[in-house]
Amino acid sequence: MAEAARKFGTTEKPLYREPPNNIEAEQALLGAILVNNDAFYRVSDFLKASHFYEPLHRKIFEVASELIRMGKMANPVTIKTFLPADDKVGDMTVSQYLARLAAEAVTVINAADYGRAIYDLATRRALITVGEDMVNIAYDAPVDMSPAEQIEDAERRLFELAETGRYDGGFESFTDALKTAVDMANAAYMRDGHLSGISTGFRDLDRRMGGLQPSDLIIVAGRPGMGKSSLATNIAFHIANAYEPVQQADGTFRAANGGVVGLFSLEMSAEQLATRIISEQTEIPSSKIRRGEITEADFEKLVACSQMMQKLPLYIDQTGGISIAQLAARARRLKRQRGLDVIVIDYVQLMTGSSRRAGENRVQEITEITTGLKALAKELNVPIIALSQLSRQVESRDDKRPQLSDLRESGSIEQDADVVLFVYREEYYLKNREPKPGTEEYIKWEAEMNEARGKAEVIIAKQRHGPTGTVPMGFQGEFTRFFDLAEDTHLPERFE
Repeated sequence: MAEAARKFGTTEKPLYREPPNNIEAEQALLGAILVNNDAFYRVSDFLKASHFYEPLHRKIFEVASELIRMGKMANPVTIKTFLPADDKVGDMTVSQYLARLAAEAVTVINAADYGRAIYDLATRRALITVGEDMVNIAYDAPVDMSPAEQIEDAERRLFELAETGRYDGGFESFTDALKTAVDMANAAYMRDGHLSGISTGFRDLDRRMGGLQPSDLIIVAGRPGMGKSSLATNIAFHIANAYEPVQQADGTFRAANGGVVGLFSLEMSAEQLATRIISEQTEIPSSKIRRGEITEADFEKLVACSQMMQKLPLYIDQTGGISIAQLAARARRLKRQRGLDVIVIDYVQLMTGSSRRAGENRVQEITEITTGLKALAKELNVPIIALSQLSRQVESRDDKRPQLSDLRESGSIEQDADVVLFVYREEYYLKNREPKPGTEEYIKWEAEMNEARGKAEVIIAKQRHGPTGTVPMGFQGEFTRFFDLAEDTHLPERFE
């Protein structure tokens, strides 16, 4: 500030503060790019045209980056045709200004440092905008915006700024969207199993879904006792267990395989979840672990398993009745601090809405929750697996396989979800219909029971980017574990 005042030969406080910027750094970087196009690749992964303070510099960087990406040469001669010829920079024309930038260029070695300085200043300008908006809204205090909502809005904008270096949202050019789509296809090609999303750990489910896609809301629904929580816990464990971090250019880590999992368990405690996972891995029934009916060998197995699992990037939040706003705030915090690739919520009906209107009407409350979850999945760019209970009308039908209409009473679950999975086990219903032993019905029932024992179906009832259908799976109730069934081509030969 004193510097700016000295320029005008006065020590008076200036009337306004100029937003933080560094025109010299912008000129130096653009000069380096114009002299040697390789300098562009030193900054292209984090620097965008919008980070430049001077509008003309934005335009120069935009044109140069397009030319370089197309494999053409970007220098003062090739660029000047794409810039307004009549514009003046002081007493220079635009083409003279470009020539001057190139003539006074710094070496390519410094390009990354200048790029980082420009990026940091742009972030500070964005912070000022967020801060000013916060102050202005707090002063004006709109009737329809409570302080809690303002805090949530500010937190969301700050999170976006921290994640992407910009918070404005708004329109994205189709070129950027195409680049993202091609990058995603490339990642799928390089990844194990050629999946575009994160592998669930279940072969047949991955085949149908292509893994869990970023920004998708995946609803796993079923009647009590079907194994919804088991399936979600199994998937969460598989993802955390397969986690392989890889360092990126900016020093942060992303998952090459698997991922960091945030599990919101509104029903079970963290200790109950851990018991389930240990039971699944050691093949010791969880009921025996709870009652202490285990041998010394079993206990050693438990200890060895727990030591192996201590490094898993699986984080559990066991707050009951958490609101959608709290859940979003905690998920953002986890992503900033530890990284986050998948969120699992067990289960939607135990969550609460944030607005006053939602509290008055349960359907409206569930609508607010599912809409909020879909928005959070897009904001954090991670898949969210949310478990949901089904209405009782399933029980009154002869065929108890769930349908999308069974989600109806829960308002917009079906509408907001990108994928709806139903977990169904025939064995559960057959067990409850056991006739008297010795009767003809019993023999028929026994044959049906033997056919259904240890089998489950995961029904893909809705999928925005893939086929629907049924995935047959195996289920071991005592270990709360789902598993892939052997493929026919892998079965041993049978001789009649």
